[in-house]
Amino acid sequence: MELTYRTVNGVQIPNLRLPKQKNLPIGKYGMMRHDFLEKHHKGAYTTLLTEFRLQEHLYEVDQEAKRQVEELTLLLVSGSGIDESLKNTDPLRWVSEMNNAKHDAEEIVINETIFH
Repeated sequence: MELTYRTVNGVQIPNLRLPKQKNLPIGKYGMMRHDFLEKHHKGAYTTLLTEFRLQEHLYEVDQEAKRQVEELTLLLVSGSGIDESLKNTDPLRWVSEMNNAKHDAEEIVINETIFH
Protein backbone atom coordinates (compact mmCIF):
# COMPACT_ATOMS: atom_id res chain seq x y z
CA MET A 1 0.00 0.00 0.00
CA GLU A 2 1.44 3.34 -1.02
CA LEU A 3 0.82 6.27 1.30
CA THR A 4 0.38 9.83 0.15
CA TYR A 5 0.87 12.83 2.37
CA ARG A 6 -0.40 16.38 2.67
CA THR A 7 1.37 19.27 4.33
CA VAL A 8 -0.39 21.15 7.11
CA ASN A 9 1.56 23.96 8.82
CA GLY A 10 4.82 22.45 7.62
CA VAL A 11 3.97 18.96 8.95
CA GLN A 12 3.54 15.94 6.68
CA ILE A 13 0.29 14.15 7.52
CA PRO A 14 -0.57 10.83 5.86
CA ASN A 15 -3.79 10.68 3.84
CA LEU A 16 -5.48 7.81 5.61
CA ARG A 17 -9.04 6.69 4.99
CA LEU A 18 -11.08 4.11 6.81
CA PRO A 19 -12.54 1.38 4.63
CA LYS A 20 -16.22 1.75 3.75
CA GLN A 21 -18.49 -0.24 6.02
CA LYS A 22 -22.04 -1.39 5.61
CA ASN A 23 -24.59 0.32 7.80
CA LEU A 24 -26.37 -2.73 9.22
CA PRO A 25 -29.26 -2.46 11.68
CA ILE A 26 -28.35 -3.91 15.06
CA GLY A 27 -31.26 -5.03 17.22
CA LYS A 28 -31.76 -6.06 20.81
CA TYR A 29 -29.65 -9.21 20.70
CA GLY A 30 -26.83 -7.53 18.78
CA MET A 31 -26.67 -4.76 21.38
CA MET A 32 -26.61 -7.34 24.17
CA ARG A 33 -23.70 -9.08 22.41
CA HIS A 34 -21.90 -5.74 22.03
CA ASP A 35 -22.19 -5.02 25.76
CA PHE A 36 -21.08 -8.54 26.64
CA LEU A 37 -18.00 -8.40 24.40
CA GLU A 38 -17.07 -4.92 25.55
CA LYS A 39 -17.27 -5.84 29.25
CA HIS A 40 -16.12 -9.47 29.33
CA HIS A 41 -14.10 -10.18 26.17
CA LYS A 42 -12.13 -7.01 25.56
CA GLY A 43 -9.60 -8.77 23.31
CA ALA A 44 -12.23 -10.16 20.95
CA TYR A 45 -14.09 -6.83 21.02
CA THR A 46 -10.95 -4.87 20.14
CA THR A 47 -10.00 -7.29 17.38
CA LEU A 48 -13.44 -7.12 15.78
CA LEU A 49 -13.44 -3.34 16.12
CA THR A 50 -9.98 -2.75 14.66
CA GLU A 51 -10.57 -5.19 11.80
CA PHE A 52 -13.86 -3.39 10.98
CA ARG A 53 -15.84 -6.58 11.54
CA LEU A 54 -17.70 -5.63 14.72
CA GLN A 55 -20.88 -4.30 13.10
CA GLU A 56 -21.16 -7.32 10.79
CA HIS A 57 -20.60 -9.69 13.72
CA LEU A 58 -23.27 -7.96 15.81
CA TYR A 59 -25.72 -8.04 12.90
CA GLU A 60 -25.13 -11.76 12.33
CA VAL A 61 -25.53 -12.57 16.03
CA ASP A 62 -28.72 -10.49 16.16
CA GLN A 63 -30.24 -12.25 13.13
CA GLU A 64 -29.26 -15.71 14.37
CA ALA A 65 -30.63 -15.04 17.86
CA LYS A 66 -33.95 -13.80 16.44
CA ARG A 67 -34.23 -16.93 14.30
CA GLN A 68 -33.40 -19.20 17.24
CA VAL A 69 -35.92 -17.47 19.53
CA GLU A 70 -38.68 -17.90 16.93
CA GLU A 71 -37.86 -21.58 16.34
CA LEU A 72 -37.50 -22.41 20.02
CA THR A 73 -40.70 -20.55 20.91
CA LEU A 74 -42.61 -22.60 18.32
CA LEU A 75 -41.04 -25.78 19.67
CA LEU A 76 -41.96 -24.94 23.26
CA VAL A 77 -45.49 -23.96 22.23
CA SER A 78 -46.12 -27.11 20.24
CA GLY A 79 -44.85 -29.29 23.08
CA SER A 80 -47.09 -27.72 25.70
CA GLY A 81 -50.50 -27.78 24.02
CA ILE A 82 -50.80 -24.09 23.30
CA ASP A 83 -52.89 -24.00 20.14
CA GLU A 84 -55.65 -22.18 18.30
CA SER A 85 -58.39 -23.84 20.35
CA LEU A 86 -56.88 -22.40 23.54
CA LYS A 87 -56.61 -19.02 21.80
CA ASN A 88 -60.33 -19.17 20.96
CA THR A 89 -61.54 -20.46 24.34
CA ASP A 90 -59.21 -18.60 26.75
CA PRO A 91 -57.33 -15.80 24.98
CA LEU A 92 -55.78 -14.38 28.16
CA ARG A 93 -54.30 -17.73 29.11
CA TRP A 94 -53.09 -18.19 25.52
CA VAL A 95 -51.28 -14.82 25.63
CA SER A 96 -49.79 -15.66 29.00
CA GLU A 97 -48.57 -19.07 27.80
CA MET A 98 -47.14 -17.57 24.59
CA ASN A 99 -45.29 -14.91 26.58
CA ASN A 100 -43.91 -17.57 28.93
CA ALA A 101 -42.72 -19.67 25.99
CA LYS A 102 -41.02 -16.68 24.36
CA HIS A 103 -39.41 -15.69 27.65
CA ASP A 104 -38.06 -19.22 28.15
CA ALA A 105 -36.78 -19.32 24.56
CA GLU A 106 -35.06 -15.95 24.98
CA GLU A 107 -33.39 -17.06 28.20
CA ILE A 108 -31.95 -20.11 26.47
CA VAL A 109 -30.79 -18.21 23.39
CA ILE A 110 -29.26 -15.38 25.42
CA ASN A 111 -27.25 -17.81 27.54
CA GLU A 112 -26.22 -20.03 24.61
CA THR A 113 -25.66 -17.47 21.85
CA ILE A 114 -25.23 -13.97 23.24
CA PHE A 115 -23.22 -14.75 26.38
CA HIS A 116 -21.08 -17.49 24.88
